[in-house]
Amino acid sequence: MDNTERYIYKLYKSIDVSSRDHLSIDCLSSIFDIDIRTWEYTSELVHYKGKYKMFINENLNKRQQWQDFGHEICHYFWHRGTQRYLSQMYIDYQEHKADYFAYHFCVPTFMLAKLREVNVYKIMNLFNVEFDFALRRLEMYKNKLLEGRIIWQEGMSDIVAETSTKWR
Repeated sequence: MDNTERYIYKLYKSIDVSSRDHLSIDCLSSIFDIDIRTWEYTSELVHYKGKYKMFINENLNKRQQWQDFGHEICHYFWHRGTQRYLSQMYIDYQEHKADYFAYHFCVPTFMLAKLREVNVYKIMNLFNVEFDFALRRLEMYKNKLLEGRIIWQEGMSDIVAETSTKWR
């Protein structure tokens, strides 16, 4: 498991999220105390008067909004503050990390590991993400398995064992 997967697993475990049923903007924004608003512009997270607000583009479908939420929640946990004074290279780096985070936040590895047969359509339907997002996440998951099958299985065994009773 990489650091992002480990972080998300520990995060979800700490707030008792062990089922796909808990993976929603409403549920998680309530837990994290983030006010969600829709608007016509690109999605973003802001901190105003001691409170976090996330603005989600109203023109996106529900799956796209969930994916944007996953991206923006990375900024909430890892990139707090304004990007106004950062170099473009560092902003690009943060955005790349937030994209990567979103794949794992919206489709957690420990939940994928519990599935018997994993395919793009199953990921789409179970995790409420779009085809391209599901396909990329599936590629990431399969590549991780192929890169280090033995290490991966050993690393996942504790996670799978801890979540198996809550998953069903």
